[in-house]
Amino acid sequence: MPSQNHHKFPPKAKKIPKKLKKHGHIRTDNYCWLNERENPEVVAYLKEENDYTETVFNTPTKELQKTLFDEMVGRIPQKDVSVPYTLRGYSYYTRYEEGKEYPVYCRKKTEKNAPEEIMLDGNKMAEGHHFFEINNWEISPDNQIIAYSVDTVSRRQYTIFFKNLKTGKTYPDKIPNTSGDLAWSNNNRTIFYSVKDTALRPYKIFRHTLGELVENDRLIFHEKDASFDVSVYKSKSKKFMVITSESTLSTEYQLLDADKPDGKFNVFTPRMKNVEYHIAHQGNRFLIRTNYKAKNFRLMETPMDKTGVENWKELIPNRKDVLLEEVEVFDKFFVVAERKNGLLRFRVFNMNDGTDHYLQFDEPDYHVYFDDNYAYESDVLRYGYTSLKTPNTIYDYNLHTGARQLMKQQKVIGGYNQEDYVTERIYAKARDGVKIPVSIVYKKGFRKDGSQPLLLYAYGSYGYSMESTFRSSRLSLLNRGFAFAVAHVRGGQEMGRDWYEDGKLLKKKNTFFDFIDCANYLIANKYTSPEKLFAMGGSAGGLLMGAVVNYAPQLFRGVVAAVPFVDVITTMLDEDIPLTTGEYDEWGNPNEKRYYDYMLSYSPYDNVKTQDYPAMLVTTGLHDSQVQYWEPAKWVAKLREMRTDDHLLLLWTNMDFGHGGASGRFEQFKELAMEDAFMLYLLER
Repeated sequence: MPSQNHHKFPPKAKKIPKKLKKHGHIRTDNYCWLNERENPEVVAYLKEENDYTETVFNTPTKELQKTLFDEMVGRIPQKDVSVPYTLRGYSYYTRYEEGKEYPVYCRKKTEKNAPEEIMLDGNKMAEGHHFFEINNWEISPDNQIIAYSVDTVSRRQYTIFFKNLKTGKTYPDKIPNTSGDLAWSNNNRTIFYSVKDTALRPYKIFRHTLGELVENDRLIFHEKDASFDVSVYKSKSKKFMVITSESTLSTEYQLLDADKPDGKFNVFTPRMKNVEYHIAHQGNRFLIRTNYKAKNFRLMETPMDKTGVENWKELIPNRKDVLLEEVEVFDKFFVVAERKNGLLRFRVFNMNDGTDHYLQFDEPDYHVYFDDNYAYESDVLRYGYTSLKTPNTIYDYNLHTGARQLMKQQKVIGGYNQEDYVTERIYAKARDGVKIPVSIVYKKGFRKDGSQPLLLYAYGSYGYSMESTFRSSRLSLLNRGFAFAVAHVRGGQEMGRDWYEDGKLLKKKNTFFDFIDCANYLIANKYTSPEKLFAMGGSAGGLLMGAVVNYAPQLFRGVVAAVPFVDVITTMLDEDIPLTTGEYDEWGNPNEKRYYDYMLSYSPYDNVKTQDYPAMLVTTGLHDSQVQYWEPAKWVAKLREMRTDDHLLLLWTNMDFGHGGASGRFEQFKELAMEDAFMLYLLER
């Protein structure tokens, strides 16, 4: 065991040069050996990095981290219950018990004074596991049996179990290596589920009949195209079993009568290149949200028996300034979520009288979403509302009368007054003249004289929009004088489909430059200064962090890169890694020279330079299935070798968890407390 003193000096990973050749170009990777997960030397190196972090950072900030953790956990009600929803004569809800990490899944009959039935107790089920997650559960149509999927490793490989809710007995049927989704047919005995291949891609749909041997389950569909994932569900109307094949830019659905699970699935509309469509069954028709000849999506309808694209009829046209994002159906209504100027709004269509109207929301910056709307025959829309300062709030909206009922607002223990905080939505000008929305929150009294710290956060990939949502854990920074800002950079879809397309493939650098230009704007407008500006991003947002510190290291005091995707080319050339082949639509295929050259010009690992870098905290998980641990490990090793500064550079590997971090309700706040402590510690030094 190395001496404690040894841990005061950063570890040096040994160099084993490996030449990687492609398109006549040679890259030398000195740290490729770190991808040998089972190699004891690799595990020893990761532990050495953890010991170093422990010595130079965790030990001096132990009290601070504990204070932050206690604050974060202290704001969360120990006892908590979700808003119940009703389905087939039962009211379903989730509750947390005092001091417990995991939810308890419950139901009651809707009649008066009905007793509680505990379906699944996550706390009992998690005993003896470092990691535990119930991913999905579905009740059989006769309300008797719960099928549920569980992961105890954090590799997102789920095992499906069955439990009889009348007797409490678990069936011997046990289905391993699934993606977690499952759907009951209407006969109460047959379920459909998807399994994963070696690269963790959901690729096959099977049918299982309760009581029969799992190894005899019938293969229903095999998705042979490696760029597509498959999943299965039952339509909200309960009439159809639905198989979805989905790639980044194309979808295809197959349908089966849910009353006839032994029948054959039929393709709804064959897949088309670069065409996405999403279906919802309603009455004697299907509604289809699609980008077919409609960049920002439009809404179509088609009869039940004629589902080919030639039969689709337009209901809501494509609009340049509105992205049609989601559709929620009921038997007599449907509700459309539209995004305009980066903000969502709901539009309600009444099938009885043909009218429609919008739901209005009043803050300058907010987020709304559809909540638990499982009942098809209902005239109530349940939705959630939040902003950077408004705790998560659940409403029931009567689609007939327009009456809105507050069901629950997230409680912040210890008192929280949202009037003490200010939210803003400003626009920073990017170098090509495009205006980038930035959402900001801070406590009243925040001075815009450059003297206060600010944390700038972004993601900017996959057309995933970064929403302005409330986090009570964030109050620890806000109450210590920080502003928190989200840069809605290109690569997300906040401002419509063009916003996404302008931040991917051969335009990916817009994502990085937008972030840098937002940082410069915040500094120029005295929200903060380079001495007090921090940046944070995770996963593909970690790629953003890696690129930004290569391009503009002088702008930031410190950077937190969580599970960062930083070794872009090597990963994208490795078809055995989960995600890779399905990612070509996002990053490009480096087997083609123009994509290889462009990726090479920004890949964070390949572009580490001899220069000063800001202080950095880099986190990863040994079992991460999305971004393999060796990417951050190699990146930090190379930064240690090349950089010319003596700022804090920390690599923290969680030896138990994967991409989503810890599984318990409070456990996750340990990592958040560590990240906050990192920033506060730097400000004090």
